[in-house]
Amino acid sequence: MMRSHYCGQLNERLDGQEITLCGWVHRRRDHGGVIFLDIRDREGLAQVVFDPDREETFAKADRVRSEYVVKVTGKVRLRPAGAVNPNMASGAIEVLGYELEVLNQAETPPFPLDEYSDVGEETRLRYRFIDLRRPEMAAKLKLRSRITSSIRRYLDENGFLDVETPILTRATPEGARDYLVPSRTHPGSFFALPQSPQLFKQLLMVAGFDRYYQIAKCFRDEDLRADRQPEFTQIDIETSFLDEADIMGLTEKMVRQLFKEVLDVEFGDFPHMTFEEAMRRYGSDKPDLRNPLELVDVEDLLKDVDFKVFAGPANDPKCRVTALRVPGAASMPRKQIDDYTKYVGIFGAKGLAYIKVNARAQGVEGLQSPIVKNIAEPNLNAILDRVGAQDGDIVFFGADKAKVVSDALGGLRIKLGHDLNLLTKEWAPLWVVDFPMFEENDDGSLSALHHPFTSPKCSAVELEAGPAGALSRAYDMVLNGTELGGGSIRIHDKGMQQAVFRVLGIGEEEQQEKFGFLLDALKYGAPPHGGLAFGLDRLVMLMTGAASIREVIAFPKTQSAADVMTQAPGVVDAKALRELHIRLREQPKAE
Repeated sequence: MMRSHYCGQLNERLDGQEITLCGWVHRRRDHGGVIFLDIRDREGLAQVVFDPDREETFAKADRVRSEYVVKVTGKVRLRPAGAVNPNMASGAIEVLGYELEVLNQAETPPFPLDEYSDVGEETRLRYRFIDLRRPEMAAKLKLRSRITSSIRRYLDENGFLDVETPILTRATPEGARDYLVPSRTHPGSFFALPQSPQLFKQLLMVAGFDRYYQIAKCFRDEDLRADRQPEFTQIDIETSFLDEADIMGLTEKMVRQLFKEVLDVEFGDFPHMTFEEAMRRYGSDKPDLRNPLELVDVEDLLKDVDFKVFAGPANDPKCRVTALRVPGAASMPRKQIDDYTKYVGIFGAKGLAYIKVNARAQGVEGLQSPIVKNIAEPNLNAILDRVGAQDGDIVFFGADKAKVVSDALGGLRIKLGHDLNLLTKEWAPLWVVDFPMFEENDDGSLSALHHPFTSPKCSAVELEAGPAGALSRAYDMVLNGTELGGGSIRIHDKGMQQAVFRVLGIGEEEQQEKFGFLLDALKYGAPPHGGLAFGLDRLVMLMTGAASIREVIAFPKTQSAADVMTQAPGVVDAKALRELHIRLREQPKAE
């Protein structure tokens, strides 16, 4: 052992003991003939003092620079009164340095390692091995490790078996594009990296393993949005002979225990909300319940107004007309309303109608709005009554296709909540249940809302008769407007699985080719089963308060799915490509 203690573990109890530390020089200070080195390791910092009376050691301490790797032997002593540093774990003591050995020198790092350094993300990712030395980065990864330990312990104690599933597998239609891996031994054929272990975990249930879990790497080659990574980690769970209530109870308890253990936060029972109610009241299937604002539908009060912008959508069953009341925000300047109008445009909204309620007692005169002249006074009053408008409020409106209105006003609701500091609590977990089985594509065809292996709440006959209205046995756990995890009871009956494939337009031949092994498994005694998968990166991001999932992944990719540190993806030489039976197309030369 080179070291006797970690820096951050030193405290008053070790007063007078001789100890050995190994770590990095965090900073070096020269004070009136005495040299102070702050030594850093993964557990924290310790201050080491070098006196000139030990000449050789003092001379070495004089030569070291920040980020040198050193080994220090010395004696722990209490700091003099007034010199105690409450911001340091070892702030009540210091070490009087006897010996100093430089284990390796370091060039000046490309950015300073204090929390104040304002350095671009590209540079931090390029030198990620240095960025991770920063105490606040190390703290996030240490918390991540505590989170996975807590989850593993809970699942182990509840009879779950940790089973690994393949990374080289077969392409399946799961929503995003697959990453493909060429096969050298099967010319012209490709493996895919898994978007999730979905089919394998179902097959483990058919194999009788009863309770499975895995902390699994998943891969999606999707167009990157702000906070998606091409590879991410999921806590994957599957069980047999349990229904929705059992699985939700089990995983809710896991998350409650996790928050209690790691953050000392107590959650009560999670409320349950249907998908339909979540969309109606919050415009989102992952509502942020810390935010008190709610959407209120008003199309019935606008069906016969002369104002086409409202009357059109109010009379179209595929549209919705919705109001969002913001208490006390009537003083909002015109420029801010223009900014919000631009914001809802991102979601496809053509504009943002509003009414400022200055004095309701004065009737139409007391309202300030470009739209009130187009709506009869009784209708206006009915709308204001329904949303509970009071003097000093502003009411925004959305009128368009249902999806556009939900997205735009749901998004505006979240934005207003943050801009106006309306959040009422720190944590708001819930379950969203009763999702539709399918969503309609622009061309009228249907695709699975979760995935095609989710069990519907109805019989196969009812499903094929009215697929658009069918509900699924799916459930999502949502926290603070972020989906932590989603799952469902799966289909364990071959006939039902084929009915779902038919609704999705997957014919007999394609079923056999892509899912033959699953259909086979379902006819050899598949138990009723279901499960859930949590996004670990997002969970850690929420629990650490990080701004992005890149902050809680040791070596993340950039937004363009590249790794600037290892320069991946990279070019492969011609010989390797030939062995893989791959020829690259000529890139047209730029003129």
